[in-house]
Amino acid sequence: MPPTATRPRQWLPYTAAVTAGLVVIAGAFVIVQQREADCTTTLEVNSSTEKAALLVDLAERYNRGDRSIDGGGCAQVHVSALNSGKATEALATGWANTGLPQPQVWLPTSSLWTGQLRLLDQAAGREPQTPDRYPSIANSPLVIAMPQPKAELVRQRGSLGWGEILGLSGRDGWASFGKPEWGRFTFGKDNPNLSTSGLAATIATYYAAVQRSNDLTRSDLANPAVTQFVRRIEANVSHYSDDSVDLLRGLAEADLAGGAGRTDDMSAIVLQEELVDLYNTGALSPRQDGQQQGRRPNVPLVAVHPREGTFNLDHPFVVLPSADKRQRAAAADFQKFLTEDDQQKSFARLGFRDHKRRASAELLASVGAEPTGGLTYFEPPDPQVVGAMLDGWRTLRKKANILIALDTSGSMEAMVGTRTRFQVASAAAGKGLALLNSEDRVGLWSFSSEIPSRPKTPYRREVPLGEFDQKQINARIAGLHVEGATALYATVRAAHRELRERYDPQRINAIVVLTDGKNEYSRDNDLPRLLADVALDPQHPVKVFCIAFDRESDFATLDQIAKASSGKAFDATDPAKIDEAFVKLVSSF
Repeated sequence: MPPTATRPRQWLPYTAAVTAGLVVIAGAFVIVQQREADCTTTLEVNSSTEKAALLVDLAERYNRGDRSIDGGGCAQVHVSALNSGKATEALATGWANTGLPQPQVWLPTSSLWTGQLRLLDQAAGREPQTPDRYPSIANSPLVIAMPQPKAELVRQRGSLGWGEILGLSGRDGWASFGKPEWGRFTFGKDNPNLSTSGLAATIATYYAAVQRSNDLTRSDLANPAVTQFVRRIEANVSHYSDDSVDLLRGLAEADLAGGAGRTDDMSAIVLQEELVDLYNTGALSPRQDGQQQGRRPNVPLVAVHPREGTFNLDHPFVVLPSADKRQRAAAADFQKFLTEDDQQKSFARLGFRDHKRRASAELLASVGAEPTGGLTYFEPPDPQVVGAMLDGWRTLRKKANILIALDTSGSMEAMVGTRTRFQVASAAAGKGLALLNSEDRVGLWSFSSEIPSRPKTPYRREVPLGEFDQKQINARIAGLHVEGATALYATVRAAHRELRERYDPQRINAIVVLTDGKNEYSRDNDLPRLLADVALDPQHPVKVFCIAFDRESDFATLDQIAKASSGKAFDATDPAKIDEAFVKLVSSF
């Protein structure tokens, strides 16, 4: 049955907060309650960001309750939030530089992170902080989310596997399903180095390749048939994302606008089931003033479950060695509290399955029915296998054609601390370039306006698009001269035209624009025409990714340009965020 759009739902006040928290890759916050006089035990809990606002609410409920812990007395629970990957790194380095309380309980998105922390501890010669398997407080399986008409057509073929769905020929695409007007088949996926769902999707692909649900080995990863299977699936990626929620927000915005959207070159997105539910119920839709959530999309997403099985994000409850005896007693009581019916209903309202992997009737009505007999789950691989898998993915992932347009206008001479804007931006660009794949093709343009050394055009091809030579690009950036106004529109238009002419269907084709200003070029000041010129062509997608650097940059316009092309704009109007913005941007390739 397709998902319904009619079920009523009572939304808790934390809904808006949790969906905002999902977008923040390294975001963090702390809620501190006034301790009651007789509750002398304090339990610090650190949660992954996607459920942190809910955990804050539940901790407040716990603190107000009449509960006691073994040994007498009661406890006060405080919740902080940090992305699971960041928390893993922080725990491996003594929780330094987080600005957050040292936790005694850790609630990551997946046990995959407890395995990675165990590897880091072993490499450092420490006793492992996470040596065990841990109970779940909630669950969310990985699914292939597709717009309802496409999902229904796929389901008519019966039970299909990962390779049969995501491996559909990018060239033939939907024509093989009798729908040539739907064009190529591409899908969206998070970068597995930054995202739990992206990592889980990569693991699921490998399991599908070996046709098993457990005991994945390093020798499996080296099997040529396995690498060919994974490469074939990765070839259909539209582009990698640093945040699935942002993809879904863009899709919801386009759906409700009733026109072509930034994600309409994607036939599917691989993500956790809870996000499909949030999308379908309007929690990720644009909100009007005073609204706690937006309107339900016109076309809901359906969760498609591949035949071989899927990976479960198990949200483990991890008591860390830093907990003393009283804190361990408090942790045991808080875990019991979280798995009681009232609290499990709160998880269910946000699209989670319960701690025993059971889905509510409301959830299945929202995202679509399970296969007959329920879901098959892949077992988490050995942490060393996961590490080897990520190393292999860097080779197997889809490669890119990237044209970088770097603003060299006079405003880049402004100071940011002890350095100029251009020096800060150049250093961040160098760090970002170091994260690209050696098989990517990269070119560099500079732009400002016509200047004596560049009298005919406001931009110049500094390094032609070709084999990636990081040293050459870094050296060319270091030698650039800063002068002139900002010909933003003319440069984006010309770069987009060049990349269309050199379009490679086997690669992600993208323009990266870094600027500290707004368009100041009177010869080309037509934003509506630029948006039309860069509008996404699903058959030959060229996407524009922008970084708005420092406070004078026009983020709103850059965001419009990026969305028109199905790309993304990154906000570095706070100069301190420029390095983070480049890392997130590069994760798209």
